[in-house]
Amino acid sequence: MANSGLHDSELGELQRRLTLLRIGLLLVVSLLALRLWHLQIREGPYYRDLSENNRTRSVLLEPARGLIYDRHGVLLANNVPSFSLYVTLEDVKDRDALTQKLAELLGLDSAMIRKKLAGRGSKMLPRKIKDRLTLRDATLIESHRLDLPGVMIQVESQRNYPGGMAAAHLIGYVGEISPEQLEKPEFADLHQGSIVGQYGVEKSFDRHVRGQAGQKSVEVDALGHEKRTVLVDKPQSGNDLYLTIDIRLQKVAEDLLGEESGAIVALDPTSGDVLAMASRPGFDPNVLSRELTPKQWVEIVQNEGRPLNNRASQGQYPPGSTFKVPMAVAALESNTMSPSSSVYCNGGYQFGKRVYRDWKASGHGQVDLHKALVHSCDVYFYTVGQRMGIDTMAEYAKEFGLGHETGIELPSERVGIVPSTAWKMKAKKEAWLPGETISAAIGQGYVTVTPLQMASMIGTVANDGVSYRPRLVQAIMDRMTGNLQEMPAVPRGKVHAKPDTFRLVKEALADVVTEGTATRAKSSIVTIAGKTGTAQTTALAKEKKAEQDIPKKFRDHAWFVAFAPVESPEIAVAVLAEHMGHGGSAAAPLAKEVIETYMKLTRPEPAAASGS
Repeated sequence: MANSGLHDSELGELQRRLTLLRIGLLLVVSLLALRLWHLQIREGPYYRDLSENNRTRSVLLEPARGLIYDRHGVLLANNVPSFSLYVTLEDVKDRDALTQKLAELLGLDSAMIRKKLAGRGSKMLPRKIKDRLTLRDATLIESHRLDLPGVMIQVESQRNYPGGMAAAHLIGYVGEISPEQLEKPEFADLHQGSIVGQYGVEKSFDRHVRGQAGQKSVEVDALGHEKRTVLVDKPQSGNDLYLTIDIRLQKVAEDLLGEESGAIVALDPTSGDVLAMASRPGFDPNVLSRELTPKQWVEIVQNEGRPLNNRASQGQYPPGSTFKVPMAVAALESNTMSPSSSVYCNGGYQFGKRVYRDWKASGHGQVDLHKALVHSCDVYFYTVGQRMGIDTMAEYAKEFGLGHETGIELPSERVGIVPSTAWKMKAKKEAWLPGETISAAIGQGYVTVTPLQMASMIGTVANDGVSYRPRLVQAIMDRMTGNLQEMPAVPRGKVHAKPDTFRLVKEALADVVTEGTATRAKSSIVTIAGKTGTAQTTALAKEKKAEQDIPKKFRDHAWFVAFAPVESPEIAVAVLAEHMGHGGSAAAPLAKEVIETYMKLTRPEPAAASGS
């Protein structure tokens, strides 16, 4: 009986242990089932996506930018195939090792590579490290594929400017989008590595010409290298631009400036079309469209010639005697002077204790408005300014577009200064002084303008007071539809002056060229009207020195504004030659060349007589 009790006790213990084992097994199975449910059902899409990304990668396809042409269809900006280097961070295990390897192979700056790799964006998307690789560089990368996980070479379109420096300030250049630009709403659909316009019409019309990026899915191996393409969504090319400039006239204007600093602007006064806009010194947009090192960029921006400054729309200069043109209109319209009112010029104008000198020391004698313009008599306009007052002068100057943006389709246009009593109080916290009016009347003192404004001003005179916003883009070609969208001429306003006023001023400007201060602008093939100007840059006592003895940086700027033909104006020109002295000798001949070139380009050659 004792043995039977022991047996029952052991059997019970065994059954208890089996029960605990079953419960333990059931718990383990339940936990495994719960984990499988969590992985496969709840987290299934995440891991499925992760698994797919381990097998495939998305690669962005950069679009080709739209082409840029001149008014006659001459190509100014196109695209050429080039190699770009990308890295997908998801496939990179050791960034430092990869950085070092790329720097050694391609001679790149390690800090630049680290900066690109550390930029914002998904680790799954390739990041552009370098574009415009040479064939040798691309071959070198491909030959080291096994040592460069996540690295790929992509063939892309790169911007190219066939004309080099020609029209560089107008066309502009492109570059990789900056972190600051990526924060702006207009670039919301772009990514690190996108190419955008950074200057000129490339910048102003970037949304039209940049196109839309595409995408392709590729199957990759364990190192992230592409094995085959799974799916392609092609990029959409940007739209084409047709500019208003004639590149032939543009090159002539640039060649005329040569190595000198300055600007030449030519407009069609009847529409505002920019026919040429030259600025010197210039730059090669092909160089700036590549990624520059910080040292290279500093060398460019610190160049004392300031080649990136578009002097035509951003340079601000005293207009000198060219300012007498709107002052002549103001004198007649404000009844300050009549056409026959005369002033005696003995070479100086006494105001208080100071004598304001005329450019001609012996004086011009008795002068009316016509003679004052033809011979650029300072004393006449000193008198006009003192009688008229600075605020009336400012009012008329602004009607001619001075002191305002012209509205041209270029970034960072400057407006110059048209002073007034209110302007000085706001800008200088000082009251206007009567003597300052005298200097302002001949375009000195606080008055500053841009060459573009002066071309628009003389074009307004040529067009009897009607002005147009300068237009740089004539049409946009939609690549998707083939439709050509014409950009309309936009009137800016009309100067409130009688037709007789413009007739009198235009007659005087015509005589400036035939018998006045600009006889070097007289042409044998077209009638030209214009006005010279010499803008002082310093108060240096020049009367004691010959021009050649004055350091160039202290010499006066030379101005000439003109239009032609006088009978029916088709072109208005402003020339500003920095530190070149007198407008009649330095600037007028350049304007003549531009106008004559334009006339030859727009007039068909006479047909040769055929023999019998």
